[in-house]
Amino acid sequence: MISTKPGAARWVVMGVSGSGKSVLGARLAAALDAPFVEGDAFHPAQNVARMAAGIALTDADRAPWLAELAARIKAAAEAGAPLVLACSALKRRYRDLLRSGDPDLRFVHLTGDPAVLATRMGQRPGHFMPVSLLESQLRDLEPLAPDEHGIVLDIAATPDEQVAAVLAQA
Repeated sequence: MISTKPGAARWVVMGVSGSGKSVLGARLAAALDAPFVEGDAFHPAQNVARMAAGIALTDADRAPWLAELAARIKAAAEAGAPLVLACSALKRRYRDLLRSGDPDLRFVHLTGDPAVLATRMGQRPGHFMPVSLLESQLRDLEPLAPDEHGIVLDIAATPDEQVAAVLAQA
C-alpha cells in the first residue's frame, strides 16, 4: 500500500541533456528536505560507453536503468518518504514505468531553446553525453500529457525561480 506523509511527495525532474535536471533536482531536494537521486549514476557502464561514443540509447538499453529508478521510487513511496530524482524520462512509456511504483509521482519538465541546451552541454567538460546526441533526445522527447501530474518550466528561469514554482505546486 502506498501512503504519503504530508510533504513526502516524489518528484522526477525531467528533460533533455543540458536542461538543468541535476541542478534543479539537488536544490528542490534540499528545499523539500528529501533525498536526491542522480539518475545518470545508475546507467550501466555499457550505456555510458555508448553515449560517450555518440550512440543514442535504445528503449532496450534504457529498460534496466529505468527499472532500477522505478524500484527506488517505489521504495520511497512504500515508506511514505519524499524523493527527488533527476532522469531524462523522455517518453511517456518511460514515465509510466517510473510511475508504476507511485501513481502520485510528480514531474518537473525542464524545457527550452535547443541552442541554449547545446551551449550548456558544451560547457560540461568530462561529461559522457556529447552535444551530438541532443538532436536525438529532442526528437524522442514526448512532453508531459495533460493527464500527467506535473509542471513545465522554462530553462531560462533561474534555479531559485524554478524551485519556487515547483514548491507552489507541491
